[in-house]
Amino acid sequence: MSNVPEDLIYSKSHEWVKRDNGVVTVGITDFAQGQLGDLVYLDLPEIGQHYDLGNEVAVAESVKTAADVYSPVSGKVVAINDDLADDPGQVNRDPYGEGWLFRVELDGNADLSHLVDAQSYQAEFA
Repeated sequence: MSNVPEDLIYSKSHEWVKRDNGVVTVGITDFAQGQLGDLVYLDLPEIGQHYDLGNEVAVAESVKTAADVYSPVSGKVVAINDDLADDPGQVNRDPYGEGWLFRVELDGNADLSHLVDAQSYQAEFA
């Protein structure tokens, strides 16, 4: 299986989440970027837009296909990774670092119990 950092939590639709108080950083997993192939374009959400858990929030386009990225949490987008406009390949090279997609301020009652730890994610998708 691809790289699965222990300090993150994961959705079954292959997004990762890094918690930092009431804001989370979201990206796609190494497994997902590997399945997509070389990314050529990312359609990221607008800052200020609210998304509910499971809503389509972005689109990742590669030389092979396009795939929807779903919101793994409910909340308001507070930042996007502008660097990806010029270099979407950062997601391929460093999906858990420089390839992050967006940040969300969680709704006050946000429940993250549907997300799984690295071991569970790896067990399901190994």
